[in-house]
Amino acid sequence: MSQAAFRNVLGEGLEPCGTDPPTGFFRNGSCQTDVRDLGNHSVCAEVTEEFLEYSAARGNELRTPIPEHGFPGLEPGDRWCICAARWQEALEAGVAPPVRLSSTEENALEVVLFEDLRRYAIDG
Repeated sequence: MSQAAFRNVLGEGLEPCGTDPPTGFFRNGSCQTDVRDLGNHSVCAEVTEEFLEYSAARGNELRTPIPEHGFPGLEPGDRWCICAARWQEALEAGVAPPVRLSSTEENALEVVLFEDLRRYAIDG
């Protein structure tokens, strides 16, 4: 299925999230998901130090490279497709990172409210 067939939370075609490093469940730069993505990695976030610290405290250390999985480790400012549930947890903890609505897949709305995503939007 082409990326154009996927929709963002605005109801438009899903735009790329980040390619340096390549993000997404499929590592194609897009937050597209399917039934294999049990984590629903649909939220395109611009990670912050606060979010990276929070994620590490929750057992997901995103700063450490894992070369055998092609994961370079993240730094503040990197764009990364994160699990919708983790973004919601971070929101409730007061450390939700900014999001790109145009690059956040509509499946995120199964877990988070559009109004919450819009409050943290960096793309209008």
